[in-house]
Amino acid sequence: MVANRPIGVALLGLGNVGGGVVKLLHDNAAAIEARLGARIEVRTIVVRDPDKGQRVVDVDRSLLSTDFDRAICRDDIDIVCELMGGTTDAKRAVLAAIGAGKHVVTANKALLAEHGAEVFGAADAAGVDVYYEAAVCGGVPIIRVLREGLASDRVEALWGIVNGTSNYILSTMTESGRPFAEILKEAQALGYAEADPTLDIGGGDAAHKLAILVNLCFSMSVDVTAIAKDGIDGIDPIDLEYAEKFGYVVKPLVIARDHGHAIEARVHPALVPANWLLADVSGAKNAVYVQSYALGPSMYYGAGAGMLPTAMSVVSDIIEIGRNVFAHAAGAARPRPRPETPRRLLPLAEVRTKYYLRFGVLDKPGVLGQLMTVLGRHDVSIAQVVQAARSDGPVWVVVLTHDAKEGDVRAALAEIDTLPIVADRTRVIRIASGDPSKGAKS
Repeated sequence: MVANRPIGVALLGLGNVGGGVVKLLHDNAAAIEARLGARIEVRTIVVRDPDKGQRVVDVDRSLLSTDFDRAICRDDIDIVCELMGGTTDAKRAVLAAIGAGKHVVTANKALLAEHGAEVFGAADAAGVDVYYEAAVCGGVPIIRVLREGLASDRVEALWGIVNGTSNYILSTMTESGRPFAEILKEAQALGYAEADPTLDIGGGDAAHKLAILVNLCFSMSVDVTAIAKDGIDGIDPIDLEYAEKFGYVVKPLVIARDHGHAIEARVHPALVPANWLLADVSGAKNAVYVQSYALGPSMYYGAGAGMLPTAMSVVSDIIEIGRNVFAHAAGAARPRPRPETPRRLLPLAEVRTKYYLRFGVLDKPGVLGQLMTVLGRHDVSIAQVVQAARSDGPVWVVVLTHDAKEGDVRAALAEIDTLPIVADRTRVIRIASGDPSKGAKS
């Protein structure tokens, strides 16, 4: 068997993931060459500071450059691997690479969520590939599953844990009973959370990933800023305790569902039934549970971040593009997240789900009746109620609802929070429901 020519790669960025790519290509060189039928050679690496002393991996200094325009345009480069992060320079680099006729691999979720239509449109026009497995769930091959494994199927809904930082924090709070702020500091010390954790704990990171998944699953371009999102910073240990009593675990979810006329997409913490497979996804792990027409329920689980798991997805994309090049199929039409059927994003006010409500009220006769009256007037039906007296503050009244419309729930709570009996703001956590119950643990 005659080996194919080497595949030349320009690496933009040498942080954790870039370093992982270099290490993986070195450590698994023989296996990769056997699978591809060619060597993959990193021929230039663009960095901000070539003189930086401490790096994740040691590289030949002659490979380092600060000029990505020159690196992209080299004749011996087949694939540009963008691992810089951010959107400004990364967008310019990716579009320049496409314009130069280079194939692109990126792990940049923000770039694709905010500018995906432009990137994929340019790739189509230039006849080049753009692969992005590492942009969602790190080492979990969810993009390849949705794009290829389920190509003959139709996704109806998905539920996912796609942000490891939030999942680590809620998992640790559940296990230890300690407050959010304390666990966040611990997560930062361990490197699970950034110095500024806003994107993770506020839901922004998950919203970027959900926008990519929605585009891929439902052929719909989504304005990521229009995706409803709530962070995990409003969750108290007492909520986790009540969740357990009711048979739930609190998880940071992304949810998307096809309603035909509209697509539902939201990011928020949710009470997940303890018998769901997603309830066991703990620590910094990621998982996506997919409900599809033909296959039914399926779940994809693994490391959502980390140097080598993410690098594995990047290198797998490089190998796949290499195969396309040798098969003369690179740039051929294939499923990409692009708008095909004009549909609206379902407004959050129109979403129907169940709710966990925790009221802090004065210990007076008739209080429970007043709460129930207001909820009933707004068509919010009650499934369960627990009232607990406290010696150090207001009485907790915890309510689980039947399915209700978000707009009705919010209207009811706005009225309740004006009542003289209310001593503390109402805590609201949505309850996950739907098809994953079909794949419940035995």
